[in-house]
Amino acid sequence: MRVETVYLRPITEADTAKIVAWRNKDFVRKNFIYQKPFTEEGHTAWLREQVEPGHVAQFIICVSTQEDCLREPGDGPEKNCPPGEACEKAHREIGSVYLRDIDREKKTAEYGVFIGEEDALGRGYGTAAARLMLAYGFETLGLKKIFLRFLEGNTGARKSYEKAGFQMIEGRRETVGLEQGNAEVFFMETERSGCHLGKSSDLEVKI
Repeated sequence: MRVETVYLRPITEADTAKIVAWRNKDFVRKNFIYQKPFTEEGHTAWLREQVEPGHVAQFIICVSTQEDCLREPGDGPEKNCPPGEACEKAHREIGSVYLRDIDREKKTAEYGVFIGEEDALGRGYGTAAARLMLAYGFETLGLKKIFLRFLEGNTGARKSYEKAGFQMIEGRRETVGLEQGNAEVFFMETERSGCHLGKSSDLEVKI
């Protein structure tokens, strides 16, 4: 059996090339309101002007994978872990999650996320990352309300947000102009009492 655990680590300048590559992939870019090509210069400025002063809290989404050892009694020494014990963990980075426009007086922020590895989509990683980020926002930053925006047609994202505790804001929407034409933007929000805060014990995905 394989056990996958989602965790977050703070973004650093060393992640710049990775972030730019992820955000410029078509399947990522099409779900953002800002669809212009990302550049390393632009992302470096974002880190310096937004993340470092604390206006944005951004993390890299990581997945730790551990498989049960398949060694049986009598196997040769080429399988070097004892029978029944877990083999060494593998770690993979798959995307980024963030809280932006953090208002420490009103105690609000906007949530955002993207998965940059296409084979990691639809596996529950986004929901797990959202729960961890909401826990950070409510418990560490002391926020009271977190909202998000998503483009029409992005039903997978909406389902993931709902699982994390977000609810639609009925009657609130905007129209934006994108490369492919006008599109509707919908809003969701959650408060501390209305979401499932993430803990390491409930963010394991067993496969």
